[in-house]
Amino acid sequence: MASEDDDGLVHARGIRYATAERFTAPALLPAADGVIDATRRGPACPQLPSRLEFVTGPVTNGLPMSEHCQVLSVTAPAHAHRLPVMVWFHGGAYVSGSGESAKYDPDALVTEGQVVVVSVSYRLGIFGYLNLHDRDTENLGLRDQICALQWVRDNIAAFGGDPGRVTVFGQSAGADSVLSLAMCPEADGLFIRAILQSSPLGLRGDRTPMTAAMREAATASLAGVPPTEATAERLLEAQVAAITVARRSGQVGLMAFAPIMGRAPLPSDRESRIGDVAPRIEILAGYTRDDARPFITMAPRAKLLGRLGPVGRATAASFGRNMTRSVFGRPTTELAEAWTAAGGRAATFRVDWSPDDAPLGACHCIELPLLFGYPQTWSDAPMLGHRPRAIPDELARRTRAQWAAFARDGVAGLEQAALRIA
Repeated sequence: MASEDDDGLVHARGIRYATAERFTAPALLPAADGVIDATRRGPACPQLPSRLEFVTGPVTNGLPMSEHCQVLSVTAPAHAHRLPVMVWFHGGAYVSGSGESAKYDPDALVTEGQVVVVSVSYRLGIFGYLNLHDRDTENLGLRDQICALQWVRDNIAAFGGDPGRVTVFGQSAGADSVLSLAMCPEADGLFIRAILQSSPLGLRGDRTPMTAAMREAATASLAGVPPTEATAERLLEAQVAAITVARRSGQVGLMAFAPIMGRAPLPSDRESRIGDVAPRIEILAGYTRDDARPFITMAPRAKLLGRLGPVGRATAASFGRNMTRSVFGRPTTELAEAWTAAGGRAATFRVDWSPDDAPLGACHCIELPLLFGYPQTWSDAPMLGHRPRAIPDELARRTRAQWAAFARDGVAGLEQAALRIA
């Protein structure tokens, strides 16, 4: 049982797509025989407040939390038929967020773009990416995401979506997830296009020593309590201990929890895998002009520089530009070039927009209000300055049109959309 609004949209919320006990691989749920209640938002994975609340405002406020967080929501035009499907993976450094957040409501994208949007929630942090019980069963959050895509393949036609035209898209850790999904043989055939927004590709690399240290710190924090028996709150305390240790590993520690290459379902060699998948999957990859500004702002060094007046602020801004280039900008361009060299189609973009009084410029997450939610949904987002409702309608429509056009027709669709909008 879903809900249909006066605006002609169908919302099916909180649909359970898989089941799993703590630290175990998920099992895809078969289609329900009877009627299910899909009128309420589902739970988010247990988590601590996001470190980026000073940028976006609260994202998961009002949502219940549960380790059984393998849920998704579908938004579709009421009379959809064989429309392109866009599957959204939220960001949050793999430790926070939820696809059930009202900030990610895709109503405008669905209505204007004539697409079906599926928003996915999955296990995060210590629950999804640091298995303290079974080291042979890693990447649980990524496995959840694959189950969600299998659910879409099997069920999305009932909502008017075309299972043969699926685009996965994500921002930040969600974009990193999108690339990981492309690398997974188990996800072959589940999508044909991918959008990566602000993926911290510069933080990828060998995580083995850091992960080992994180596991040791988390286990020590539990003080002998078996990880399968600890409360969720106790596991979150262990997660904090793991993150504290990860910070000693340099920039890679900024995203301490993430899929681990070489552990199922991920292969060990990303480069050779790109050669396999690039001809079959088109990508659209972008970042924002000031993507790294929030992370520089959080750094203790930046706080010290802020006390030095204009010179200190200018130095911090320089650090931000350099980090944006090294973590987001250059790796995004290099990924697109590698994709094209391997026989695929790729396009890149940069988001430069920000409100006039935005304190962090065109920072990480600045494009989200252009795609999702409503002005009132984002009215508590400090990144938008003192006039948070001043989201330009024309630019928002243009952004949604471009992303929907890519979902419909790939890179060729971007060119056609630009002509229609101009």
